[in-house]
Amino acid sequence: MVDFDADAVRAALRGLIAPDAIIHMPHPLGDLRGPDAYFDTCYAPLFGAMPDLERRDWIVMGGQTEHGDDWIGCGGHYMGTFVAPWLDIPPTGHLAHMRFHEFYRFVDGKVVEIQSLWDIPELMMLAGAWPMAPSLGLEFCVPGPATLDGLVPGPWDETRAQASCQHIVEMLEFLQRHPSQGGPEVMEMPRFWHPNMNWYGPAGIGTARGKSGFRNWHQIPFLRAMPDRGQHQDAITFHFFGDGDYAAVTGWPNMIQTVAHDGWMGIAPSGKRIKMKSLDFWRIEAGRIRENWVLVDLLDTYQQLGVDVLARMREFNKARVPGRIAFPVGDL
Repeated sequence: MVDFDADAVRAALRGLIAPDAIIHMPHPLGDLRGPDAYFDTCYAPLFGAMPDLERRDWIVMGGQTEHGDDWIGCGGHYMGTFVAPWLDIPPTGHLAHMRFHEFYRFVDGKVVEIQSLWDIPELMMLAGAWPMAPSLGLEFCVPGPATLDGLVPGPWDETRAQASCQHIVEMLEFLQRHPSQGGPEVMEMPRFWHPNMNWYGPAGIGTARGKSGFRNWHQIPFLRAMPDRGQHQDAITFHFFGDGDYAAVTGWPNMIQTVAHDGWMGIAPSGKRIKMKSLDFWRIEAGRIRENWVLVDLLDTYQQLGVDVLARMREFNKARVPGRIAFPVGDL
């Protein structure tokens, strides 16, 4: 997909993905089965909207989970000239980018399950078509690892992988102690996080820098809205795996909590319990987390709370002329 050719991509997917593989995509793409449905539902329309589509991976890491499953996680951007509508998002005629986190479970050399989040709100923002509340954090083209070592080479080092995973698992355990067991100090953030950490959240939440940025632009609003987070662990499944200084978690869903108190992202509190899907990568530097990439299926979250973001987008953009931008793409 570095240089996207439709026939070559379809053939590659058929060669890698089992015919009955289950493929979990973000709202509104939904759950699919097998490589052809994956291509026809996801890639063919995106390729139609961006004829010079390319894929840029800046994290490719893999490992074995605590359940004995083999996963590979990829993070990067789909990029291309946005010349035709996609999911009714109006085209811009300019280069556009959409971050992806994609996790693949392998059995006997074949992909049997995919859990994938595409940051569709990011593309809506680039098109000036985001109909919801503005982000608290910074919205920009999220970078890959500062160390430029996200394409982790083999062989897999089990000891290093487990150490990276253990750091993340312990960090998350301490995060969940607040507020039920005390103030922010019970999270022991300086122990786990580098003082110049970057937290790269999904479009709609945005990026935060350092402990204060993380707390103000993500954690405080999140906890005020959903104070029961982390209290329904028996209803979800996590898949943690590590590779060198990187760790990842996948799960579908991997969070269950109730939107209450102050509400969240401009949505009034409903008292409704929701399921959330988050796919995350962490990079550890000198024993502490320096970078954390997070994607959440925010469109699905809004949908569970009774807000159809895509319908709102269509209403707000009725006066924009739909259709394909006429100039050729990719010609010299």
